[in-house]
Amino acid sequence: MAKRIQFSQTGGPEVLEYADVTPEEPKSGEVRVKNHAVGLNFIDIYFRTGLYPAPGLPSGLGTEGAGVVDAVGEGVTHLKEGDRVAYAQGPLGAYAEHHVLPADKVVKLPEGIEFETAAASMLKGLTVQYLLRQTYRLQKGETILFHAAAGGVGSIACQWAKALGVKLIGTVSSQEKADLAMKNGAWATIDYTKENVVERVRELTKGDMVPVVYDSVGKDTWETSLDCLQKRGLMVSFGNASGPVENVNIGILNQKGALYVTRPSLNGYADTRKRLEAMSAELFEMLESGKVKVDIAQRYPLEKAGEAQEALASRKTTGSTVLLPAMQETQAVQDTEQSNDVSESQETQAAQEGKASQDQDSQA
Repeated sequence: MAKRIQFSQTGGPEVLEYADVTPEEPKSGEVRVKNHAVGLNFIDIYFRTGLYPAPGLPSGLGTEGAGVVDAVGEGVTHLKEGDRVAYAQGPLGAYAEHHVLPADKVVKLPEGIEFETAAASMLKGLTVQYLLRQTYRLQKGETILFHAAAGGVGSIACQWAKALGVKLIGTVSSQEKADLAMKNGAWATIDYTKENVVERVRELTKGDMVPVVYDSVGKDTWETSLDCLQKRGLMVSFGNASGPVENVNIGILNQKGALYVTRPSLNGYADTRKRLEAMSAELFEMLESGKVKVDIAQRYPLEKAGEAQEALASRKTTGSTVLLPAMQETQAVQDTEQSNDVSESQETQAAQEGKASQDQDSQA
């Protein structure tokens, strides 16, 4: 028997069950991975709450992890038992000691990258790769706006943008998060709780505004993001932390300067094994070179996945969070207390920010 997190009905963190299961055997074209670390992401909350429907109930949860291949299905030739691997796509079920998924969604992990680092960076890092290198291919010297710059995706984006010679303006909700974004390579930050984002972008760019905005917040920042763009600029909406953007009059794009809008996803870019491996290779190069470092600020044992999601949804986390199947609860409590040493003022702000999304959704 093995353990996994599952849910039989949608709702809050309390619907998550720590269940005994018999590990599945991989079918043709599949592999089974013994997870050493599992990534925690906002999209997991989407599935738990029902914003994104699960294929069926009871359902596993999570799509990102890293570990060792311990069984290989028929027809798989690029992976073998014992290979160190990582993944960010595939069927729900990564919140588990063992996960079976299509072999084409799994990539070999270089020896120089630890399992925790891979689990914390595959989904977020590949997201940054397609955002900065494909959706809008950034050029040295450009200035861009990136919302939630101190989060898991934002922390990687700040570093990657700096490595490209790009000036990233990041929005944050506190001075502590502003300091973190700057440490990670942001050129400037805007505290949206105290400053007018549009006016501050205008000041920072001397009136030029930006050619692209990367927006993972959704409903609350939609028009603000559009107003920060240059004429014919691109709005990249890749998440819904405050809720999905709805009831949009497409004519507003013309009114605000013949703007472009796209709603990309990882599955839309890493849609073949060849593309996934190419994207992963670029991510791994950034990690091994040290140009991108992953801040794993929170660690939880697998059985405490609900608590981890609560912290994420209420925006009390910074950097990345991982779930560890083999982690002892006492160790996890100590690590979490150290890495989640949030001041009272931060907690109050986080509660205000997360109120609308805690029970409904958060960002992918």
